[in-house]
Amino acid sequence: MGGPQRSRLLDYIGVPAPTHAEPAVPAYHTPVFVPAHPRYVVTPIHVPYVTYELFEHPTDGTVALAFTTLGGLVAALGEAQPWVVTSLGPLAEGVRERGVRVVLDPRVDRPDRPSWQWADLAAYAREVG
Repeated sequence: MGGPQRSRLLDYIGVPAPTHAEPAVPAYHTPVFVPAHPRYVVTPIHVPYVTYELFEHPTDGTVALAFTTLGGLVAALGEAQPWVVTSLGPLAEGVRERGVRVVLDPRVDRPDRPSWQWADLAAYAREVG
């Protein structure tokens, strides 16, 4: 197995350049890469779904991190970090309902060992496979 696998989703969709309604405020439909956890409902058939990974921020409480580039997410959280692509506006609206705010392109003081390792993903795949 060579390097990390990469989603080809962005190869298939046209992502227009974001326009800004206000200076320094990204457009509602700006695509963002969000740390996520794959999950399955335990039933006779596995039903997959995804939940956003939330983080504890020292001053802002619970936050959802979002990155405008995949490289930014990988640099902050490591290559094995599961992620999804969504639009910034719906992400912010969805987590706001739960009292969570989005932090866009954060600087993350990452520990030496990211929370997700390739072995974790392989173990998860075996568990649900």
